Amino acid sequence: MHRVGVLALDGVLPFELGIPGRIFGAAFDAEGNRLYSVTTCSVEGGPVRTEADYRLSVSHDASLLATVDTVVVPPSHALGPIREEGRLPDRLREALAAVRPGTRMVAICTGAYVLAAAGLLDGRPATTHWREAERLQRMCTTARIDPDVLFVDDGDILTSAGVAAGIDLCLHIVRRDHGSGIANDVARLCVVPPWRDGGQAQYIRRPVPDPEAPGTARTRAWVVERLAEPVTLADMAAHANVSVRTFTRRFREEVGTSPGRWLVRQRVDLARHLLETTDWPVDVVAERAGLGTGVSLRQHLHAALGVTPQAYRRTFRPALAGAGASLRSPSAVPTPPASTPPAAAAPTR
Repeated sequence: MHRVGVLALDGVLPFELGIPGRIFGAAFDAEGNRLYSVTTCSVEGGPVRTEADYRLSVSHDASLLATVDTVVVPPSHALGPIREEGRLPDRLREALAAVRPGTRMVAICTGAYVLAAAGLLDGRPATTHWREAERLQRMCTTARIDPDVLFVDDGDILTSAGVAAGIDLCLHIVRRDHGSGIANDVARLCVVPPWRDGGQAQYIRRPVPDPEAPGTARTRAWVVERLAEPVTLADMAAHANVSVRTFTRRFREEVGTSPGRWLVRQRVDLARHLLETTDWPVDVVAERAGLGTGVSLRQHLHAALGVTPQAYRRTFRPALAGAGASLRSPSAVPTPPASTPPAAAAPTR
């Protein structure tokens, strides 16, 4: 069982503190065995002030961090000298120094300041809440802070923006560890979207949709059921019973991107699911995902993730096999879960 240690600092935000336990605690293998154990600690092992109007009783001190496989640092509104001066308190510095080499380090939102102050972000790509990105960059000048993404996976160092982006990052970790099947099960159990790409923008300024205007959600659901078919913009507009111009405008207001780009994204997501869960040749995956040819799939997957279909499949196949997932032949067509972007996005925290 993979051991996760969550570090609760004074001023911790309760919502983000609870994300690792909720997401990792919902991950089970095919036999119903838990895949992660999650334990919370504080620096001294005593009560922790939260950003809300209550304290938390924590049983473990920060020596726990030397015994786990993944360390998660949620955000705090009371980082003090960590955020202002890049200086860790002695006890926290000692605890982080005792973390074993190879331990995966994860920061949600302003938890990135803790990793930066420990020297773990030097020369690495990372992110945090968009409002804190410039300050974090000044504090850690050699890091490459990207304020525009939901999360950054740099192998053993992973960082995210705030609030819901912490859920996205933890789901990504489950997906990386055990494949999309288990990650999707976790998402369904927790009633959250199964996948938002780390490269998705943290905050998109867009007009608030007219509440009286018909939405595009019904048409999006209709399209998701027909990804292998040659659906055009005119087809979508006709399904919504509006003009192409009106449909495009409403779609952008609700989803934040064009219908064409959204459709490609849905097809790439389906192709990824098929690469993970079937033995189909790349050309068959491309056809079933509505991307036409293997060449087209390679181009789109490289543009989205920077990898080839074969490399993507190799990444997930060992984890899937270890989790007891079955690989299917083309005669058994899976019904993949489709992720539909929410109607409106709010700023992450």
